[in-house]
Amino acid sequence: MAIVYKRLGKTKEKIPALGMGTWQMSVDGGSLAALKKGLALGDGFIDTAEIYGTEELVGSAIKDEGEDENDVFIASKVWPSHFKYKEVLHACEQSLKRLGVKTIDLYQLHWPNYTVPIEETMAAMEHLQKEGKIRHIGVSNFTVKEFQEAQACLSYSDIVSNQVEYSIIMREPEKDGLLEFCEKEGVTLIAYSPLASGALFERRRAPLLKELEAIAARYGKTASQISLSWLISHEPVVAIPKASTVTHTEQNIATMDIGLLAEDIAELDEVSSRFRKLHHTPLAGSPLTRKILKHTKFWHKYAERKYGGNKNL
Repeated sequence: MAIVYKRLGKTKEKIPALGMGTWQMSVDGGSLAALKKGLALGDGFIDTAEIYGTEELVGSAIKDEGEDENDVFIASKVWPSHFKYKEVLHACEQSLKRLGVKTIDLYQLHWPNYTVPIEETMAAMEHLQKEGKIRHIGVSNFTVKEFQEAQACLSYSDIVSNQVEYSIIMREPEKDGLLEFCEKEGVTLIAYSPLASGALFERRRAPLLKELEAIAARYGKTASQISLSWLISHEPVVAIPKASTVTHTEQNIATMDIGLLAEDIAELDEVSSRFRKLHHTPLAGSPLTRKILKHTKFWHKYAERKYGGNKNL
């Protein structure tokens, strides 16, 4: 299995085109084995977050596999409830302890939070970078405008990435201009839920799945693998599918060396567009819902309880 690498933002660093996501990953032996298998196969890109409750699991996988932290690209995130200056610094320290490392390679703002001035949050991020606690600054779930506002607050650093939901049946980044912006400005788009959290396999999407499977058959791959390959065929895009078993890890990594033909990429675009009524509703809700939530303090606490796995938040 060949690992395909892509440039991280405008940096000289390269990361695997498909990393390993850990959102809603069970903290058990199967998940640990899946992460260790990915590391053993050379996929050294793991994404986590303080709210996921999986940072210790990631740290265990790295330690158990005997990996040097310098050989693994670790991405984590700070939750919006911790966006005040001192709270960002404290959250990072706690993540470092749970991960068992000295430096987080990519530290991301998990969601925009309009209740805290972005200038204050970005100042803390740049301070962490200056201290060597983090190497690169990223954001997640930011619109183009929010990205630009955050970037304008940095004195000397570049925001290298924006992590958003993107899949063959959730194509919001194309509609709202984010994909085009990332391509033009040299920003890495990290696609989370790249298989739409299993929505592709729901009964009502059977007609779409059937056509994807027909294309996949040409390559001797699965519909999931072809869908992931379609995603990373976009220049600025890397993806972080979750794999809760060793088999899934192997299948995901095997996706990187498919090399879709241009005509098949075009056909996948057409098929997805033709079934747009079957497209997946974003996990974060509608643009209007997201706009309202970013202004409310209580939502972050609600989301911690509903979606979080870290009971220490």
